[in-house]
Amino acid sequence: MIALDKPRNWKPIIKEFESAVGKTGVVQRKEELLTYECDGLSSYRQIPAVVVLPKTTEEVAKIVKICDRNGVPWVARGAGTGLSGGALPVENCVVIVTALMRKILKIDLENQRVVVQPGVINNWVTQAVSGAGFYYAPDPSSQIICSIGGNVAENSGGVHCLKYGVTTNHVMGLKLVLPDGSIVEVGGELLEMPGYDLTGLFVGSEGTLGIATEITLRILKAPESICVLLADFTTIEEAGDAVSDIISAGIIPGGMEIMDNLSINAVEDVVATGCYPRDAGAILLVEIDGLEVEVARNKQRVADICTKNGARSITTASDPETRLKIWKGRKAAFAAAGHLSPDYYVQDGVIPRTQMSFVLKEIEELSKKYGYRVANVFHAGDGNLHPLILYDNSVAGALEVVEELGGEILKLCVKVGGSISGEHGVGADKKCYMPDMFSATDLETMQWVRQVFNPKGLANPGKMFPTPRTCGEGAKVQNTQKFNGAELF
Repeated sequence: MIALDKPRNWKPIIKEFESAVGKTGVVQRKEELLTYECDGLSSYRQIPAVVVLPKTTEEVAKIVKICDRNGVPWVARGAGTGLSGGALPVENCVVIVTALMRKILKIDLENQRVVVQPGVINNWVTQAVSGAGFYYAPDPSSQIICSIGGNVAENSGGVHCLKYGVTTNHVMGLKLVLPDGSIVEVGGELLEMPGYDLTGLFVGSEGTLGIATEITLRILKAPESICVLLADFTTIEEAGDAVSDIISAGIIPGGMEIMDNLSINAVEDVVATGCYPRDAGAILLVEIDGLEVEVARNKQRVADICTKNGARSITTASDPETRLKIWKGRKAAFAAAGHLSPDYYVQDGVIPRTQMSFVLKEIEELSKKYGYRVANVFHAGDGNLHPLILYDNSVAGALEVVEELGGEILKLCVKVGGSISGEHGVGADKKCYMPDMFSATDLETMQWVRQVFNPKGLANPGKMFPTPRTCGEGAKVQNTQKFNGAELF
């Protein structure tokens, strides 16, 4: 392993980068580097030494080889929308930004696949094929700005992951640049390939095994019919019970989402959908898709189940304009939370659906115990919770307490048989909770895999796996930054 924090002479290394991608592809001015000091989890910050913006696989390989020769740690970054600190720079590192790699390289409608560069925005894929009646299923709430490369790194989900799966279920093949700069291809244009499933291994590896530079995606034919139901309840527990009963009835909706009262009012204040009743304890959004006769039957069944569980009213929408309006609020929920509080800290845990009511009550108790409001927005169908802890970062010590509260929520998820992450990844934020979920042998086995691909530890060091530093390090790091070894205050 190479010492990652050793001082170095950057001038000759930067000249090598400029030779590889041109001077305009290298960022080194302090004020410009500030753009890349964090991802969507802004409480964790570290200014990188250099940022490089390649446009091709070959340029990425050249950059990584330069890093390998010089023992320089590097972090891959897409659109920077990640919420777990996965693209957080480490001290004296290079950030390799794929935002300029935004070409859709191939569209093969006959075989239902698309080949893209990692900087292609998630929503662009559907836009490119929707005219022919196809779409790309994984749809994170940030899909209008997040990139496919980042989705692959974090194995992102979205509203429709309940029925159609997360990113790994739609990635057929990858062209990769490994940490030594070599270029390999895994998977391919067929759904089933012989040999080890290295595509599945790479998706969700959070930039610790290399960089995906070309991604072959599976696209789906648009369903014949779609209907969205919006049911509002007095309590969030009633909405959770309705979710369990819908799945128990053998109905698999395209998507199923819950928002609590705090989130409802934040969305209406900011987006003003006019669809969400402000006095509801919670709303449940259920999207049914498929054949027209199937949708008509399941729509009524879902409505009956919601009524049985205490729904006060149920709104249905089949026309695209109204459906979009209903979903607009849910998609904007994270952004709207900024209207409730100067800052918020979002977590991402998974629980069994049968434990939903219990866990939501426990989160409410934890909220009271720590004295911070928690807004709940989540993928109810697969039990993927997204509690947003509201706080004011200008208050001394607030972040440390909020991080502790977030950790208690994650431990609660594990305790009831769930996970510390559903789609946001582990990154720098949750690595210290990995031992709560995995044994020492489990973690050592994962490290073996990492060592095979990344023996020098240069690719996204300090992510995913616990280190001697404790949780809450983000709160300690945020006020003292370093730039090329010099402290910045």
